Amino acid sequence: MKICIVTGTRAEYGLLYWLMKEIEADKDLELQVIVTGMHLSSEFGLTFKEIEQEFKIDRKIEMLLSSDTHIGICKSMGLAQISFAEAYGELKPNLVVVLGDRYEIFSAVSSAMISNIPIAHIHGGETTEGLIDESIRHSITKMSQLHFTSIEEYRKRVVQLGEDPSRVFTVGGLGIENIKRLKLLSREEFEKSIDFNLNKKNILVTFHPVTLEKATAKKQFQELLFAIDELEETNIIFTKANSDTDGRVINQMIDEYVSKNSEKAVCFTSLGQLRYLSALQYIDAVVGNSSSGLLEAPSFKIGTINIGDRQKGRISSESVINCKETKEEINKAFKQLYSKEFKKLLEKVQNPYGDGCSSQKIVKILKSIKYDNLLKKSFYDIGFTL
Repeated sequence: MKICIVTGTRAEYGLLYWLMKEIEADKDLELQVIVTGMHLSSEFGLTFKEIEQEFKIDRKIEMLLSSDTHIGICKSMGLAQISFAEAYGELKPNLVVVLGDRYEIFSAVSSAMISNIPIAHIHGGETTEGLIDESIRHSITKMSQLHFTSIEEYRKRVVQLGEDPSRVFTVGGLGIENIKRLKLLSREEFEKSIDFNLNKKNILVTFHPVTLEKATAKKQFQELLFAIDELEETNIIFTKANSDTDGRVINQMIDEYVSKNSEKAVCFTSLGQLRYLSALQYIDAVVGNSSSGLLEAPSFKIGTINIGDRQKGRISSESVINCKETKEEINKAFKQLYSKEFKKLLEKVQNPYGDGCSSQKIVKILKSIKYDNLLKKSFYDIGFTL
């Protein structure tokens, strides 16, 4: 049974890592790996090299044009769809497995659907109201035959989209598994790995464009920088934005800020899973609008300052402080973060995204599925009153 995993970003690969390991180790399954998108871009760190150290890459699909405009991204998606069709024709996988909601994955899934290859989708049913990812995620759900959701509420949403409950499985969040299974770095090892010393207070900042808003990235990120500038005895670790529309605007602002504040700030295109999760042990909060602040940070009992609408709609724990994209609101959030009451609350925080055994659950289900007639599915109606 040939299981083809598609990955297009550093974050997504980190989430898929243990599932890929489990598939690779299973004698009844054959792992195929296709990398695409930011993995193959020097601008975003050529992260395919990290994958090559662990897995055989079966196909590299170049798709990113040197443009993050709407037109550039649409053209990239078209290029990707053509190349994925060719790759599937050569690899002939029995199942394509994808995670999440990015436009690279939409292209991969569209080609698989037309090629009559069944699709398994991980992390469906979630909502992010500020992003085009919202529509992409639910579209991928409808093109998929198997669904692995992180929590029960998201499973119900996938069923609400008409998917048969017998094909929708709650397996927990894949990010938790990395926390459980990776041997994270000590503080000294981590500081050495990033060539940067931590301070009395430390934050990790990741800010991506809100793709359903019109050119707000520069203004919103500047407000965040204004707020950060007022923090005392605080060091800042930036991880750069992805290839979404206007992502390059944010990355240029990060470079300029770090060059002027090198004594307290450092930036990385990609920290990789080990250094990223190790960082979460020693910082006070994840700041910005990354999903990691909601999915992974709670497991470390640290705060998250979640800015704006990018993650609006996602289930979150009490450790997440939501705020508007203004300097004043972000300052208020920092004040709450360092309050005695909030620190006391963090001690009792539970991560709503599971216990960290997701990949084993997925592989067990993949081996139990009958693949004959998997492509055909009936719309599942649920009874409800509007």
